[in-house]
Amino acid sequence: MTIVEFISNQLPERQDFFTKMHAIIIKEDKSVEPIIGTMMRMEMIHYNTSGTFKYGLASTKKYISFHAMPIYMSAAIHAKYKILLPKANFQKGCINFIDENEMPLAIFRKLIIDCSKIDLVKIREEQLKSRKK
Repeated sequence: MTIVEFISNQLPERQDFFTKMHAIIIKEDKSVEPIIGTMMRMEMIHYNTSGTFKYGLASTKKYISFHAMPIYMSAAIHAKYKILLPKANFQKGCINFIDENEMPLAIFRKLIIDCSKIDLVKIREEQLKSRKK
């Protein structure tokens, strides 16, 4: 399945929003490559960097879910956006929301810009090096 097919399979009222979120991710984080994958038994768009999962964009009947390893790994980013997005539901590494009212695209863009600065591959390499010592 392609990204376009995945988006066209979403609820009609979500398709434009998904398209805009996808475009923001691709524009603001040049390190990621989008593919369709499965996580937690949900089909979603995976945004991988050097083969490592960085973001995921999924849809359930009740909400849209944005998974982000950078918010899982950065307490500062998590805390900042929990304040900026008071209507969204935050988990450790994901944000659930219904629509643009709960996830304004301007704030989503800032979130991606902040997350794009986190090099997950470098962090993983440093973790592996520290374990060998």
